[in-house]
Amino acid sequence: MADAGDLQDRVAFITGAGRGQGRSHAVTLARAGATIVAVDVCAPIDTVPYPLATRDDLAETARLVEAEGTRCLTRVADVRDRPALAGVVDEALVEFGRLDVVVANAGVAQGFPEQETATIDRIWADYIAINLTGAWNTVQATRDALVDGARGGSVIIVSSTSGLKGMSRGDPRSDAYTAAKHGLVGIMRAYANELGPYGVRVNSIHPTAVATPMIENPAMKRWVEVNVGRVSGGFGDAMHRGRITVEEVSDTVLWLASDRSRAVTGVTVPVDAGFAVT
Repeated sequence: MADAGDLQDRVAFITGAGRGQGRSHAVTLARAGATIVAVDVCAPIDTVPYPLATRDDLAETARLVEAEGTRCLTRVADVRDRPALAGVVDEALVEFGRLDVVVANAGVAQGFPEQETATIDRIWADYIAINLTGAWNTVQATRDALVDGARGGSVIIVSSTSGLKGMSRGDPRSDAYTAAKHGLVGIMRAYANELGPYGVRVNSIHPTAVATPMIENPAMKRWVEVNVGRVSGGFGDAMHRGRITVEEVSDTVLWLASDRSRAVTGVTVPVDAGFAVT
């Protein structure tokens, strides 16, 4: 595992950094010495059946990062808006002079609202736009900064075990979630080839259920209750762990961000206690 100081003088751009996994990744990379650019939408999305991060949440991420002794630039931006992401990258380059690590973490999960108000077309469009196009937008907005820096770098795309295993049984949110998370693997492999000659590594990580507000909410609980007996293999894992912690995912992000993984690119890394193999 990477040690404190492994990312000294490097700058990491993280989407979905307001809370949950994104906040944990930001704090973990900061502890290893990285300066952080933390981005989040900080607003509700009406097709998503649980609350999203707020501006106060993003400010708390900055406080925690700065408590590790590094700097943090926070910006409110929607990953569906590529020009907005590019604008944040430009600001970061002016402020910090470089970009070394990109964590395309932003995403929204399935779940059943108490009362459905959105059409299946709107649900599908939003979930694909956030979970798939949002990651592509993130790579597009950051790739030139990584290449032009001529120092190599690391792009880490946060997918899911739903990107390795069919987890949907017909509702539009989980259909779109599963399709998007599988699609991220294709984006990762394509850009591993595209950016490899410049020393930029591109990998995806695939967590099982993580104890965050994205999972621990009534809408997800209702989804699990309906689907637990319908998904192949159920929701068990080989180690009988159940939900894992954000720190366990962040440890993998740190390893992929550091030079300890300098020969690793184009791979899917499950962080799932064996969920994908059951």
